[in-house]
Amino acid sequence: MPAVPEPLAELVRRRNEPAVTQTLRSTAAAVLSYLAALWLSKAQVPLLAPLTTLLVVQVTLYATLTRGVRRVNAVVAGVLVAVGFSTLVGLSWWSLGVLILASLTAGHLVRVKEFVPEVAISAMLVLGVSVGRVAETALDRVVETLIGAAVGLLFNVVFVPPVWTRSASESIEDLAGRLRSLLRRIGEELGGHTPVEDAAARLEEARRLDHDIVQVDASLAQAEESLKLNPRVKEGLLSRVVLRTGLDTLEICVVVLRVTARTLTDLARSRLNEPLFPPQEAAALEELFAHLAGAVKAFAVLITSDVSSDADTAEARLVEELAGARDARDRIAHLLLTGVQNHPRQWQLHGALLAEIDRMLDELDVEKRSTRLAEELDRYTHETSDRHPLLARVAERIHVSLPSRPRRRREEAR
Repeated sequence: MPAVPEPLAELVRRRNEPAVTQTLRSTAAAVLSYLAALWLSKAQVPLLAPLTTLLVVQVTLYATLTRGVRRVNAVVAGVLVAVGFSTLVGLSWWSLGVLILASLTAGHLVRVKEFVPEVAISAMLVLGVSVGRVAETALDRVVETLIGAAVGLLFNVVFVPPVWTRSASESIEDLAGRLRSLLRRIGEELGGHTPVEDAAARLEEARRLDHDIVQVDASLAQAEESLKLNPRVKEGLLSRVVLRTGLDTLEICVVVLRVTARTLTDLARSRLNEPLFPPQEAAALEELFAHLAGAVKAFAVLITSDVSSDADTAEARLVEELAGARDARDRIAHLLLTGVQNHPRQWQLHGALLAEIDRMLDELDVEKRSTRLAEELDRYTHETSDRHPLLARVAERIHVSLPSRPRRRREEAR
């Protein structure tokens, strides 16, 4: 049996990633658009139709619909500007400049956003083909654009894009896993002598973790958009709020850990030839950080789980880890107080460390999470009602309600 080429094997392995899925879907849609344009238009080589389809077909149905409308508006605006200029002036360097200026201005007026340059491109292509055949060329260009946009829209309606919550969940799980690993390493290094370089290295790791949240946020934003207008989704709002509030909590924990790493680095600078903490204090802190790491892991499972039983298990584990962390926190507070009374050096850093731990425990608290979920659901609902009051009144009049998902998720939002 012949060996599979490595690029093809890699493509098969990554077939569920958004970039690979988008590549395959865009290719298929563009080919269909070209065939449709050959059949429906007079153009012998209707490349504008597949070009429009490539620009219209997006990873999500919501993006396809919004970009398709803007794309058509941009082309029509450009054609109208070209037709207007063809009746007044010919094509020269100064008229070209005026044409581009007018086209770009029109693009901003019709609010086509990223397709503003397309207005000028359409106008130049139509006007540049032949000044005497502007009307005919304009009509052909509009027809091709409409065919390409229609094929793109129909393609995503018939072949509904996947929901990208799984990839967003994996990004969140990866972030939580790295946060958990860093918490454990920091806790394990508190008992011995910690050179300033090692403490600074942990601080740099925390900074990188903080910077990487931007990528996780982008993945989640794509997942949130894939839930909009998608017929595969029954409770898109609840899924979006659960993941978004969960990422917000993890982001705060990462920021707090970065501050904690800075506190420990400052402490290492002041204790160059001795351990950061005596053995008893170090053991209690290691236990505390181990419980925090376990709580982060359970929290990540809780917010990314679609199965009720898994969510119940994760919540029980989270409650257990937080209880252990609070017990360890109380013990270390007593030990640090005793240590400060005996050795009052850097007492402010000890207080800062306790405050940072308290903040992390508070952010991971189960009750606080439930309250935040309920508040965010209410906020989204009110914003939707304020933005689309007529739709909200119609939904209320016909008693539209969201279909139920696993009971675990509904109870979290109360």
